[in-house]
Amino acid sequence: MAELAQDDGGAKKGGKKRPKKGSARIDMTPMVDLGFLLLTFFVMTSTFAKPKVMSLAYPAKDPVDVPEGQDKVNNAITFIVSDDRLFYYKGEFYPEGNPKGKPATELIETNFGPQGIRKLLADENKFVLNKKVELDAKLQKKQIADSIHKKELDDAKRDKRALKVLVKTDMKAKTRNFIDVIDELYIASIGVIAPVDIMNSEQALLDKTLNK
Repeated sequence: MAELAQDDGGAKKGGKKRPKKGSARIDMTPMVDLGFLLLTFFVMTSTFAKPKVMSLAYPAKDPVDVPEGQDKVNNAITFIVSDDRLFYYKGEFYPEGNPKGKPATELIETNFGPQGIRKLLADENKFVLNKKVELDAKLQKKQIADSIHKKELDDAKRDKRALKVLVKTDMKAKTRNFIDVIDELYIASIGVIAPVDIMNSEQALLDKTLNK
């Protein structure tokens, strides 16, 4: 609010009076109040960006050793990314002429589309996906709380019946393809994901498959 302060023109007694002059003075108090009100409004109504992080559930260590002759990998798939191609194999890897006498592992090629990796993961991870549908329905009907929904879904992802996935890449792999695989794993509600280095025997099998 502006005020106009006037003086008497500096006239002395018996002297000639000069015209009165006014000097403007702006009161900034209302402006400061308005600034604090706007600041409070924006702080209270703003939505801060939430970090988008994919949570992973890791299984607890088995307290007992795996009996001899039993596969150490339970319900697992290993994906190998090379250039724009995607291969996978199920269970443990067995090279040719392995001491256990197991059939040599063969790489199966799939693609990054809905009829490729997405369909494969949906078929292999039915246990978790069915559990997720059940929990989502209960949450929507408000039969369970968000915390219970998250806990039971995490427990399902850690279950032995849930699919575990290893992701490996060679020197020709592209970053966008690796990200595509991780996105598909998230869509399929895969809880146990392990990006690991490719073994020499796996690389040899990959090279052999690519050269066919």
